[in-house]
Amino acid sequence: MYDQHNRPSALSSGLRCRCPRCGEGKLFDGFLTVRPRCEVCGLNFQFIDSGDGPAFFVMSIVGVIVVGLAMWAEFAYEPQIWVHMALWIPLTFLLSAILVRPAKALLIASQFANKAEEGRLQQ
Repeated sequence: MYDQHNRPSALSSGLRCRCPRCGEGKLFDGFLTVRPRCEVCGLNFQFIDSGDGPAFFVMSIVGVIVVGLAMWAEFAYEPQIWVHMALWIPLTFLLSAILVRPAKALLIASQFANKAEEGRLQQ
């Protein structure tokens, strides 16, 4: 029913937080809780295991952005420490909250597109 030619790209379904097979059904039930299955195509989401990947990528991206901006502000304006805390702590939380959901959806969509699964030893 959903072959590789009808499937949306991992990027588009991931950024929209939609089912990686049909691109229509919602992937999440709540903020980061993955639904048991797609309500449109019925894909069982039991294969999903994004692990700590989304957190790692979000921390890396947000860290580079916030540290870069903080260094620029420090060298350009030399603000007081409370200004740094008032700016960068909320920005860190805001960017992390905005990016973690699409990051998790992107990893799930790429996991589905590449048929990634747990490794098995052959004997």
